[in-house]
Amino acid sequence: MNLRQMELFHAIMRTGSITAAARLLNVTQPAVSAGLKHCETQLKMKLFERVSGRLQPTPEAEALFPEIEGIFAKVEAVGHLTKDLQGGRLGNLSIAAGFPMANSFVAQALSGFLAQRPRLRVTVQALTSQQVINQVVNREAELGIIYEPVVSEAIETEKLAQARLACIMRPDHPLARLREIRIRDLAGQPLITYLPQAMLRAHVDHAFSRAGFVPDIVAQVDRSITGAMMARYGAGIALVEPFLVSALETPHLVARPLRPAIEIGVLLIRNRAAPRSRIGDAFVAHLKTLLRQRGTHK
Repeated sequence: MNLRQMELFHAIMRTGSITAAARLLNVTQPAVSAGLKHCETQLKMKLFERVSGRLQPTPEAEALFPEIEGIFAKVEAVGHLTKDLQGGRLGNLSIAAGFPMANSFVAQALSGFLAQRPRLRVTVQALTSQQVINQVVNREAELGIIYEPVVSEAIETEKLAQARLACIMRPDHPLARLREIRIRDLAGQPLITYLPQAMLRAHVDHAFSRAGFVPDIVAQVDRSITGAMMARYGAGIALVEPFLVSALETPHLVARPLRPAIEIGVLLIRNRAAPRSRIGDAFVAHLKTLLRQRGTHK
């Protein structure tokens, strides 16, 4: 039996008649009758007998049916699999992101994304900017999310959001009563900010230089969360990006916007030569929706 003959046989067995099988397959009744006759001639055995005007499967047909039913169950499974792949509900997605983004809005976006796609498997790495770039260049991660700038011919970039450094402090700090904090308000305050080699530190130094005073930096950190935790324990005000603090929603810390703003672009990066997956595109769309709701989308 070829696949077409199996399809005819399967339809007749499922529906119990030539007419119903023709409707199921969207073909004419004579076409089904002719196909069945040709199949029986080829097999040299009867598959159906007419009993009181109705088709009755022969013992040979009953023996064949479980095997053919199994074949069409697999065909149906392939159809479902194809639809899942088309809709980005199945497969694997690899993401590399800077530590603050990976542990804040990326984690939030993935939670909702996975809830709609229980068969999807995701790999997420929280890395330095250069490590994220390397992962994307080497095709070890399909998507990368880091702060600008990115200089690499192998990478294509898209601006996702605009981040702003903020003043992170305890809620009982005297400056916490202000709705926003000016650079000059930080004069004489013990500050915690990034290490000199950190990309964001240059933005901080430039802001104080324009304000015309030297800040009292008591601690330098490589990660925003470290600065925030030091502020939580009273070491001073952390001048860092607030993604993690807003994600943690801790009552022990507050974030106040800084004026003038110190802004940094958040970039989505992909390997220019790598094909895009439907899952990756679906996640990017989901992530943009989340960022738009948060008011941080570009």
